Amino acid sequence: MTEKIGYQCKECGRTEIVTDGSVPECCGKPMKEAPLEVCMKPPADAESARMTDDDEACDDSRGG
Repeated sequence: MTEKIGYQCKECGRTEIVTDGSVPECCGKPMKEAPLEVCMKPPADAESARMTDDDEACDDSRGG
C-alpha cells in the first residue's frame, strides 16, 4: 500500500493528500505537512464518486 501524506496550504487552507512523495504547491508556496487524523475528504454523497478510493471512511468520532 502506498503511504499517504496530507498537506495543507497555510495561506488559503486548501488540503491535499499525496501518495507519490511529492510536495504540492498552493498560493505559490510549498504546502505544509498536515496530520491525517483529521478527515481531509469531502463528505460522500450520491453526487461524488469515490469508487476508486482504496481507503476507509474517516473517523467522525461518533463511535465512542
